[in-house]
Amino acid sequence: MTFEERKQWIEEQYEALIQRTNMAIEGNGIFYRYRYPVLTAEMTPPFWRYDYDAESNPFFMERIGINATFNAGAIKWEDRYLLMVRVESNDRKSFFAIAESMTGIDHFRFWERPIVIPENEAPETNIYDMRLTRHEDGWIYGLFCVERHDDAYPDDPSAATAACGIARTKNLVDWERLPNLKSCSQQRNVVLHPEFVGGRYALYTRPQDGFINIGSRGGIGWCYVDDMTNAVVESEAIIDPRCYHTIKELKNGEGPAPIKTQYGWLHLAHGVRNCASGLRYVLYMYMTALDEPWRIIAAPRGYFMAPQGGEYIGDVMNVLFSNGWIVDDDGTVFIYYASSDTRLHVATSSIDQLVDFCLHTPADGLSSRESVRTLNAYIDRNLAILKRKP
Repeated sequence: MTFEERKQWIEEQYEALIQRTNMAIEGNGIFYRYRYPVLTAEMTPPFWRYDYDAESNPFFMERIGINATFNAGAIKWEDRYLLMVRVESNDRKSFFAIAESMTGIDHFRFWERPIVIPENEAPETNIYDMRLTRHEDGWIYGLFCVERHDDAYPDDPSAATAACGIARTKNLVDWERLPNLKSCSQQRNVVLHPEFVGGRYALYTRPQDGFINIGSRGGIGWCYVDDMTNAVVESEAIIDPRCYHTIKELKNGEGPAPIKTQYGWLHLAHGVRNCASGLRYVLYMYMTALDEPWRIIAAPRGYFMAPQGGEYIGDVMNVLFSNGWIVDDDGTVFIYYASSDTRLHVATSSIDQLVDFCLHTPADGLSSRESVRTLNAYIDRNLAILKRKP
């Protein structure tokens, strides 16, 4: 192909992906998956990836490769569905870029440029996984992971430290960088509660001893912060601990900011266990009390979503992760989840369905005996219904 022929072909392929209509393909009474991912690496603008100068790039080669689009924060902005996407280049560096859609399930198109998050303190090597919270103080906060090399181990190029970066905005374009969260432990999954609690800011945390190693810590924590412009964790309590032989045996962390309902706060989280093929990430749900958002009032057994089909395949296999969801005025919930650290999907449900799922799904009995006992109780009840005469 000539330069112009190849450019035209690339742009046609891109537009075909962007304009593709998505459709629900599966329902289990709780949510619908959709046939196509909402964002893939190929759906980033070609002018990000290709040099459009025929003299310097006569073969129209890709110069800046994009490896993945995943782990997106989400927010409804006027009549548009906006995703703050973690975009990873071929060089493993992640950055944030906003993609928007009028439907929430397809036709997502990236803004012209990625978002520039100002630096503070020591420059970070990598930033990723932003949670967006529209707080009642009038700001939209973005809490994200900040990664740097651990200079305590100069001979180990894989040694890293993690902290929670904080930025805020009023328009999603201009971002004010605030100091990183100060904590005695490393923090990789921190979420801001959308309301003041007792007149203070509240955070869901995930303390750990090392970048990968949870150590003696672990679980979803709860803490108060007096000032987001100087956020300090003085003490935190684990409200959702890890548990042996469950989906959250190895580690767990809060997903997006919780959704307020008349029955309580809906939470979406990820749980991790080890298996023969490596780490397995799934999504699970729980609910906390309206007046005490740290107190769990419902915890359905097992996972809410797990990888299926092609979702198993990617850079990091057997992983589902979510840090963004959007609620419409009619109660529809758009759940944006990534599969295998590679692509971004959507599932749809409703407030009523998710509340029902949380309040009426049995809890984990924590043993095979209790699992069978619960199952038999459901079998007995259903058989009695089936045997009733019309």
